[in-house]
Amino acid sequence: MTAEETHIPLPKSALAPAHRDGNVLRWLAAYTASLVGDGVYFVALGWAAQKSGDPTEVGLVMAAGALPRALLMLAGGVLADRFDPRRVILGSDAARCLLILTVAAGVALTSPTLWILVALALVFGVVDAMFVPAVGALPPRITTPDQLARITGMRSLAMRVSQIAAPPLGGTAMGLGGPAATFAVAGLLFALSLPLLAAVRIRPSVTSETEHREPPGAGTRSAREELLDGLRYIRRHPLIGPLTVASAVFELGLTSTLNVGMVLLNAERGWGPSGYGWIIGGFGAGAAAAATLLAVVGWLPRAGLTVSVTLLIGCVGAAAIALVPMLWAAVGLAVLIGLNAGVLGSLNHSLIQTAADPAYLGRVTSVVMLTMVGIAPLSYPLAGAAIGAWGAAPVFVGCSAFAALGVAVALSSGAVRGAELPRR
Repeated sequence: MTAEETHIPLPKSALAPAHRDGNVLRWLAAYTASLVGDGVYFVALGWAAQKSGDPTEVGLVMAAGALPRALLMLAGGVLADRFDPRRVILGSDAARCLLILTVAAGVALTSPTLWILVALALVFGVVDAMFVPAVGALPPRITTPDQLARITGMRSLAMRVSQIAAPPLGGTAMGLGGPAATFAVAGLLFALSLPLLAAVRIRPSVTSETEHREPPGAGTRSAREELLDGLRYIRRHPLIGPLTVASAVFELGLTSTLNVGMVLLNAERGWGPSGYGWIIGGFGAGAAAAATLLAVVGWLPRAGLTVSVTLLIGCVGAAAIALVPMLWAAVGLAVLIGLNAGVLGSLNHSLIQTAADPAYLGRVTSVVMLTMVGIAPLSYPLAGAAIGAWGAAPVFVGCSAFAALGVAVALSSGAVRGAELPRR
């Protein structure tokens, strides 16, 4: 039995394309509101920390949430598989809403101390570790497999919208009412997502008997046993295993290069803040265009081979952007890299979600997201130190060569090269 055959048919209204399905659009609106709330929260946290600490302490506050998120992400995947992922998302957003509004009230009455902000970041990171895997496990439960590429494109577009909308919204709230008002805006955005999520219809998870058969007494298995079971499932799966490894190597090689390294490359070239803005804007525009295209088209042929090719293009583009001497050429490459990243991310997530047994979706998502938001950022200090010692170009090229190992993993897998997305 295939992954496609394990899905219960949705109501007739859900047979519409995802971008015209009211159920999917409610989920998208809730997800966008939550993402914008995230962005506004980080604005509030950063400015509140800046008012009560020195630059080192600001960095401590901003990084505090990353530790529990990385440590507990896999546990969040187990939770998403044990329970209805929508309930996990609702609980997470409700917890974030209450937490942030409580902090907003406290900040309005007194100046925030450093330890309060660190505690806030730590608790927020814990809740985020529950939220992220559940969000990733939900799309296959609200649409049919042939619409997953569309949903992934819509999700990527929502992320780009939040990146554009959150900083000015947070900045405006900060200017008008300080940290208290900014925290309050973030809390209200989380509150806005709750009724939208509650209105989303989902299907029960159905497990393929040939892919996952619960052993006797499985209902009493510990979270550790379920986690290990999920990791074994990923390792043994002919498509999900290679895709996960390829993506992890790619992210580890290029995330720090394109985030930390781009700032240092811009300073090295002397292009100034405006040049950096053009480069980042070009990347964002390219990624948004790719996400919009996939949200409308919904399907591309030879999806697995396309993922392998986009991995290769990403490696070449990241190396090339450090070698061009002109700003306009760097901006053009940033647009190309963004387009490529949008296609890569959407197809990769769609293939994994389509192939995954529904009973493992939360754990699969948690492993994939851990490589992106947990492990990859650990290379930031290393990338900065390396660029300081050897310059941007050698480090960009070296990291791109390392990321190319992910291309080799993908191309060496026949399951990846031959993978296709379902088509209606």
